[in-house]
Amino acid sequence: MKINIEQIRQEKPIKELLEFSIINIDKPTGPTSFTVSQFVKNALGLRKTSHLGTLDPMVTGVLPVALNRACRLNDYLMHRDKTYVGIMRLHGEIDDKTLKEEMNRFIGKISQLPPVRSRVKRAFREREIKKFEILERDGKDVLFLAEVQAGTYIRKLCDDIGKNLGGAHMLELRRIKAGLFEEKSSINLYDFESAVEEYKKGNEQKLRAILIPGEI
Repeated sequence: MKINIEQIRQEKPIKELLEFSIINIDKPTGPTSFTVSQFVKNALGLRKTSHLGTLDPMVTGVLPVALNRACRLNDYLMHRDKTYVGIMRLHGEIDDKTLKEEMNRFIGKISQLPPVRSRVKRAFREREIKKFEILERDGKDVLFLAEVQAGTYIRKLCDDIGKNLGGAHMLELRRIKAGLFEEKSSINLYDFESAVEEYKKGNEQKLRAILIPGEI
C-alpha cells in the first residue's frame, strides 16, 4: 500500500508530527551542521535532533534534520548518494579536452584518503563517483556537478584531479540532493524561524508544510 505523505502531514496532530518528522534545511555558509541541528532542536523545544550527513561550515545546501524519534532513521537515510554543484579552480592553463579526460578518470570506484582535518580515520577507502561533469567554465574556474556515494570528500576529489593538471582546489560547494531530499524542497533558516514563530502564536500551517513525516 502506498503511503500518502501529504495526507499524513495534514491529518496527524502537530505534536505527533514533531515526534517523527524530518525538516530539510538549506544550510547557510558559516555554522556547522551540528549548530544548525541544535538550532532546530532549541527553536522547537525538542528532546533531540540529528542531521543526516555532515556539511563543512563553508558548504551550503541540503541538510535534513531528523526530529525526536525520527533520529532512529539516521543510518537508513544518511548513507544515500549525494549530489553537489561546486567551483573548482585550476592552477594551470588546462584545455577543456584535457580537463574532461582527467575528470572522467575519476568516474566509477575510486580509492580516497580523507583530508587531514577530517574526523574519520585517515585510511584509504573505496567510494563511487556516479557523475562528474563540467557545467560551465570561466578561465581557471570550473563550475561542476558531482553525484557521489555518501562519505566522498569533494574537496579531496578536486585536489586529486589537480595532481595531474598542475594543481586544483575547491572554491565553493553546495549540496543540492541528499538521498530522498532535494534543494527545491529545502527551507532556509529565516523561513524556518518564521514558521516556528507562527506556530507559537497558534498558526501551525507553515510548520506543517515543512515537516516531512518519517513515514517517507
